[in-house]
Amino acid sequence: QLVAYEVKRMKAEEGNKQKILRHIKELAEKLYKNENPYPAVTMHKVQKPTEGCHLRLHQKPFPRLDEGTVQWIIDQATAKLQTAPPAVKAEKKCMVPSGPPIAAILERNGNALANSARRLEVVRNCISYVFENKMLEAKKLFPAVLRAMKGRAARHCLTQELHLHVQQNRAVLDHQQFDFVIRIMNCCLQDCTAMDEHGIAAALLPLVTAFCRKLSPGITQFAYSCVQEHV
Repeated sequence: QLVAYEVKRMKAEEGNKQKILRHIKELAEKLYKNENPYPAVTMHKVQKPTEGCHLRLHQKPFPRLDEGTVQWIIDQATAKLQTAPPAVKAEKKCMVPSGPPIAAILERNGNALANSARRLEVVRNCISYVFENKMLEAKKLFPAVLRAMKGRAARHCLTQELHLHVQQNRAVLDHQQFDFVIRIMNCCLQDCTAMDEHGIAAALLPLVTAFCRKLSPGITQFAYSCVQEHV
């Protein structure tokens, strides 16, 4: 609905913080009401009598209950229940028009796609440099790769590139290469969201059991030993 109806309003609000905040509050209220359609029911706690209270002197006698008052309270509660909304929220289905094309929304970010392609190119180049042992070149690109990992496309690109190198039997790395690959994998997993669990994280699983380094004759360290702490 935002994409369909609110684009003009959002453009008009640009630069006015108060209007933007008011709009965000309205949205937040809608989302909250959607998740919590009914107010929470308060439970009345009845206190238990303390130990030894029956031994106390000057006990007040329990007051006589007025039958009419009790019946009136019951009737009030019954009437409330009858007018209460149904337990299951009726689902209203509606058609939302597609609204303006995405390009119209991202006019001011016209170079977003170009930037995305550049980021993927940086990731590919850095991985190539690591496996070609051009460590100086890889170090220059490394900060840009870590920034690119914020984007899902770059994380996906990383898993694809590493997969290609595993297929080419280039999984046994020297210490510097291993360190680079581990740092990139850790950064990638750190920026993963719950949405990436069955995508990016699942794609990394076979890779972390493939990439390794020789610590000494007969002792091999695999990548998973360095990235297994991620949720």
